[in-house]
Amino acid sequence: MKNTNRKVDFRKEKIMKRYTEKELKILNQQLKGIGPEEIIQWVILNSKRPVVTTNFRPYEVAILHAVSKIKSDVQVVWCDTGYNTPQTYQHAKEVIDILDLNVKIYIPKQTAAYRDAMFGGIPQVDSSDHDEFTRQVKLEPFQRAMREQQPDIWFTNLRKGQTAFRDSIDILSYSKDGLLKVSPFYHWSDEKLDLYLEEYNLPNEHKYFDPTKVLSNRECGLHA
Repeated sequence: MKNTNRKVDFRKEKIMKRYTEKELKILNQQLKGIGPEEIIQWVILNSKRPVVTTNFRPYEVAILHAVSKIKSDVQVVWCDTGYNTPQTYQHAKEVIDILDLNVKIYIPKQTAAYRDAMFGGIPQVDSSDHDEFTRQVKLEPFQRAMREQQPDIWFTNLRKGQTAFRDSIDILSYSKDGLLKVSPFYHWSDEKLDLYLEEYNLPNEHKYFDPTKVLSNRECGLHA
């Protein structure tokens, strides 16, 4: 019979295995005191097809820098809704150029003009059209990206305190499809990230807008 009470040491773990809820909890307890760089090194060492997803929102440059510093050719997936601010697009180009990122951009199959005709612009969050709008601009491109990339690890910059759902996860968590998500900066505050960006002379941009969320404390359905 398999021993389910064994001790778990993250440095000896092969990350591709499927962890039980108890094992995941033990690993997260250990990782809480470990720096992002060591977590990323461990993950990269035991991963064959890692991806980093980004929307170039504030502080996204931290995860992009930290992962690409260890694996320079890591696949970066950007699902561009087409509704980003000019500042976000300019910031994205700057970050891609500075870090020399290997970016694959996924965009909605429908045009903004089509959605303007169907929905009259961006639907309100309480509108019956909002779910379909979100599916078109965010969920379908993301699902298409995951099908094409077939990752075994998903790096994110989810952090505690962002939303109620994100408060319920940890450094390691599983997506709805069973993919292991790794959020190395999960316990970091904005202030601590500011110091990280300053140390590495990295740009940041706060004029960001997500049409699927509108409010910063909402989830669009990608993670929750």
